[in-house]
Amino acid sequence: MSKKTPFYLSSLLRSYVSMCQIPQVRQTHAQIIVHGFLFNLTLQTDLLLAYSKCGSLPHARQMFDKMPERSMHSWNILIFSYVQHSMFSVALDVFANFRQMGLRPDHYTLPPLYKACAGIGDEFLGRLLYGWVIKLGLDGYVVVSSSFLDFCIKCGCITDAKRVFSYMSCKDSVAWSLMISGFGRAGLYRDSLNCFREMLVAGVKIDAMTIPSVLNACGGDGDLIKGKEIHGRAIKNRLYDTDVAIGNSLIDMYSKCGCLDDAEKVFRSMNNINLVTWTTMISCYGVHGKGEDSLLLFKKMIGCGFTPNPITLTAVLASCSHSGMIDEGRGIFNSIRLVYGLEPSVEHYACLVDLLGRFGYLDEALGLVKNMQTMAPASVWGALLAGCMMHKNVEIGEIAANRLFELEPRNSSNYIALCSIYDSLSLWDGVAAVRAKMKELGLVKTPGCSWITIYGTVHKFYQGDHSHPSTLLIYETLHRMVKVASLASDF
Repeated sequence: MSKKTPFYLSSLLRSYVSMCQIPQVRQTHAQIIVHGFLFNLTLQTDLLLAYSKCGSLPHARQMFDKMPERSMHSWNILIFSYVQHSMFSVALDVFANFRQMGLRPDHYTLPPLYKACAGIGDEFLGRLLYGWVIKLGLDGYVVVSSSFLDFCIKCGCITDAKRVFSYMSCKDSVAWSLMISGFGRAGLYRDSLNCFREMLVAGVKIDAMTIPSVLNACGGDGDLIKGKEIHGRAIKNRLYDTDVAIGNSLIDMYSKCGCLDDAEKVFRSMNNINLVTWTTMISCYGVHGKGEDSLLLFKKMIGCGFTPNPITLTAVLASCSHSGMIDEGRGIFNSIRLVYGLEPSVEHYACLVDLLGRFGYLDEALGLVKNMQTMAPASVWGALLAGCMMHKNVEIGEIAANRLFELEPRNSSNYIALCSIYDSLSLWDGVAAVRAKMKELGLVKTPGCSWITIYGTVHKFYQGDHSHPSTLLIYETLHRMVKVASLASDF
């Protein structure tokens, strides 16, 4: 076959795409020009695809702008490429030009556009696009409906997501996984697990994408029995040994259910581990108050050649905070800039302020907040206020609380924290003033919640709530236990 034919050059370009060989793509581009095939629409589209797939977006855009004719495929390639590189606004600008040309989107155009809308938080355009989906009759495509479902979930519109999901005539494993994940992201863990059960009843096979979402729901709901069941399913389907995300999710689930030993077993049994794995296990030790183990694992991770990212450093700092390791926490915080060349994030400041506040270093914590390069957010001031409440420091407590009242005027917990400081010091005028302010704003205290799993069923109890079907029996038993304890103390 002659190397001067468009067919050969097209095949050559497509072979370079899979290997992302940009120098070879440019050489072939030169051959196309030399042999006079530059105005061949197929070769133009292949060049656009090759530059896009190889990440050379300036060359791709230059190629696109010079095309005298643009097929729907060409528009889709450019839009998808910008979205893939998180250039969401540029992708939407290209789509605006697309609409000005009087063209109609197809089922390949819409999915990346939904991702772009979610990326910039443009709910209005996302809903407008869905109107076009209905108008053009594209809602029958699973990929289109699933993309809109993903958009709704990322924008926090769980009600809209439920409605779209219920209308979908064909639901594949991707759609089910998105809905399970969506419930989990919204904190509706019980709904997430119910959705998973419906998925199994529908006969849809679980895959590596589904399992982490279900495990997250199990951990969030404290459902250890269901979590172990999913663990068994992962092993049975031979997904556990090959998918590191599943292993990471198992570690997190066991830790949240209070089974640190099981989390450690999963960690040690994993054939492949990544930075997320190390970070998750470090965080697990910290949550369970094992700061020394957390630091040892952090050092081991570095010894294995892994470089911590901001999330890893947050996990280590949080571990120091939970375990009261003040000097170690200061050292880790200072290393963020000096050793790893990173700028401390809001989360890093919040962790160190929490650590210093817990152990009474409130002046140092306040100084740290004031020296932040950016304005301290509510999470940092909240950590400082918690320390003030613990150590009954009204001066710094008022500073932190008043700043929080500006940042979160509707958050009742901030008012309650300041009220608690006043109450502990018998400053009744302050207590009355805070309560009056809460009453004026219509704020009420959020009730505390605890839960326990009995025979596979999770029972939740809220402060002051009597809705549990066994409330009378529970309180009778509680009063009996208190009476027995009182009698025992007399002896």
